[in-house]
Amino acid sequence: MSNLYDPLELLTNKGDRELSVLAKWYNPVIAAACGFGVACFVNFGMRKPIFSGIQQHIGFTAIGGALGLYFDGKRDAHLAKRDAVLRHYVETHPDLFPVTERKKFGEVLEPWVPIR
Repeated sequence: MSNLYDPLELLTNKGDRELSVLAKWYNPVIAAACGFGVACFVNFGMRKPIFSGIQQHIGFTAIGGALGLYFDGKRDAHLAKRDAVLRHYVETHPDLFPVTERKKFGEVLEPWVPIR
């Protein structure tokens, strides 16, 4: 770790970060659970037993999971585009984002004196 703080370093993907399994599958699993819940709600609204029509439950769960994957990909593309725009702005305006020296937490805080 260097003593200099480079703002461009925050926006650079070094490829060393891996998503956890929970972060990778959270949105599709939640969307699939919502699809299953929709199937249960539809059966409840039609005054049928909640778990009747297993094909309906499987279909809504699959559709929910697919929508979760789709919107997760769209979100990742949007965030990648946003990061690229920010990275380009920082690269083209280096005078607005100077490289500064890192400060330790103790150097930033002022001494605390209690008022009584």
